[in-house]
Amino acid sequence: MGKKSKLKYLIVGIIVINVCYVFINQQLTMNRIQAGIQDKTMEAQRIKSENERLQSEIKISQSDKYSEKLAREKLGLIKQGEIPVVNGSNNK
Repeated sequence: MGKKSKLKYLIVGIIVINVCYVFINQQLTMNRIQAGIQDKTMEAQRIKSENERLQSEIKISQSDKYSEKLAREKLGLIKQGEIPVVNGSNNK
């Protein structure tokens, strides 16, 4: 084998190694990007569920029944004609 033949094999070898390096690097980058997309998708789904739960709480909190319940529990208010009941375990 001559020097030109060895040089050709060396150049082809370097090109093959370079192509393999680029391919592997692209695969690793794609895997990282796909993992990031999956994480963001899961986070978006979690936030969407939390948003739906909060929207539901807002809807409930705007109802008259909720306001009445809150007034009874927190403020101790009663309706006309009702007799207040005092729970002895709450007294400290």
